[in-house]
Amino acid sequence: MRIALFVTCLTDALSPQTGRSVVALLERLGHRVDFPRAQNCCGQMHLNTGYRPEALPLARRFADAFAGYEAVVTPSASCAGMVREHHRALAAEYGDAALAAAAERLAPRVHELSELLVDVLGVTDVGAYFPHRVTYHPTCHSLRMLRVGDRPLRLLRAVRGIDLVELPEAESCCGFGGTFALKNSAVSGAMLADKVRHVRATGGDVLCAADNSCLMHIGGGLSRLDTGIGTRHLAEILAATEGAGR
Repeated sequence: MRIALFVTCLTDALSPQTGRSVVALLERLGHRVDFPRAQNCCGQMHLNTGYRPEALPLARRFADAFAGYEAVVTPSASCAGMVREHHRALAAEYGDAALAAAAERLAPRVHELSELLVDVLGVTDVGAYFPHRVTYHPTCHSLRMLRVGDRPLRLLRAVRGIDLVELPEAESCCGFGGTFALKNSAVSGAMLADKVRHVRATGGDVLCAADNSCLMHIGGGLSRLDTGIGTRHLAEILAATEGAGR
């Protein structure tokens, strides 16, 4: 299958290893992965902060960049949700019939990583090996917008060597929410403190999630307390194979 990687601007700028992991994982599974160089921000930041007209050309460019691919994969549930749920609505709001039609055609082909692996490619055991104690945080967009359910957990349970432990109150928000963390820093900080406390209670070595934005936020809290708990995107754990033959 010819798959296009939508890496997202945050991942490309701050966590490029996640994008590389997605490519390594899918190529290991026998698929060709392209990186359309014309790709850009999905416009989520603009939409969330009230700059709706400015998000429109970003949606147009996204539709042009990824037209023609059988599948588009992204290591971000929030950006997948933006493309699938909001590009069509944005186009309709501003009367852009051509964009609305293009977004309608493209939306079903845009997948968060766990959706692509489980639903489209039909795999849960990807041949990964990660001998660490891991807990998983289901991000708000993956949980409530995309409704990925237990797909990430099914993938993690199949990883060899992993000790997967349940996160208390896993479904509570970490407090990031994009610009929410800036505009409501006190509330965001309180939510983060709760999430960090629950992560520490697991006794885990690594916190896993499917959105680098949330990992950045929680990872900052863990780091400032010198907990020794690391963060890894789901793609990085699934791409890991070192020592698998031992």
